[in-house]
Amino acid sequence: MTAPMDALEADRALKTRHRAMWALGDYPAVAAEVIPAVGRVLVEACGVGPGQRVLDVAAGSGNAAIPAALAGGEVVASDLTPELLEAGQRVGAQHGAQLQWRQADAEALPFATGEFDVVMSCLGVMFAPHHQTSADELVRVTRPGGVIGLLNWTPEGFIGQMFAVMKPYAAPPPAGAQPPPLWGNEDYVSALLGDRVTDVTAQRKTVRVDRFPTAEAFRDFFKSRYGPTIATYRNIAEHPERVDALDHELAELARRHDRGAGAMDWEYLLFTAHKARS
Repeated sequence: MTAPMDALEADRALKTRHRAMWALGDYPAVAAEVIPAVGRVLVEACGVGPGQRVLDVAAGSGNAAIPAALAGGEVVASDLTPELLEAGQRVGAQHGAQLQWRQADAEALPFATGEFDVVMSCLGVMFAPHHQTSADELVRVTRPGGVIGLLNWTPEGFIGQMFAVMKPYAAPPPAGAQPPPLWGNEDYVSALLGDRVTDVTAQRKTVRVDRFPTAEAFRDFFKSRYGPTIATYRNIAEHPERVDALDHELAELARRHDRGAGAMDWEYLLFTAHKARS
């Protein structure tokens, strides 16, 4: 019985670490100020409408859950990090959106099999460490014929490249944890879901980001607001030369993607499917 208990303790520690990372900085500001449009894109792609039961997995502060509620869906926004749910409740109230907010692990969703008409995740489930487990849960809680909709950064796009830049400076990932940007690969997601889904549609799109006038402004914003970036800098805080090197690499990444006047196009994969009826 020792080995299973050790694995359980390790998983608990990993989830505690994830909660703490996403509570760092101000992810609600990232969602609201940098990428406000992507949640609406996913809601429209899923065809959310009045009366549909909708689950937003790893919802954060509700970038997709709130638009889904405003579209008439009966929405549950779930996330591992309570600080993000609290921020989402405030934002939802400001918009007059009515929805439920519930703390939940994407790898062990506390919902019944087939409970939802639409199960979606906008830049959220990709950060759960065990991809197949998360995919299995997405399918499980969707009713037969229901919609699964995912919007995730691609490995080749700006954010995927940002994670590649940060990797040498970050703490080693826990054993078994898989890279988030893999969820931005159509073949990878299709393999995770397998023959349990039909009518797959996958499109690579971009969101225009024009929040930052300079490459340094982007770097400094993410350095102070975005949990994974903050955690990476904390890992090298005692090595000023490495901090300087990461400062330089992040600014150069933004400079390479500058389309003029600081505007950048960040690529994501929009993936929708229906759960097979049998």
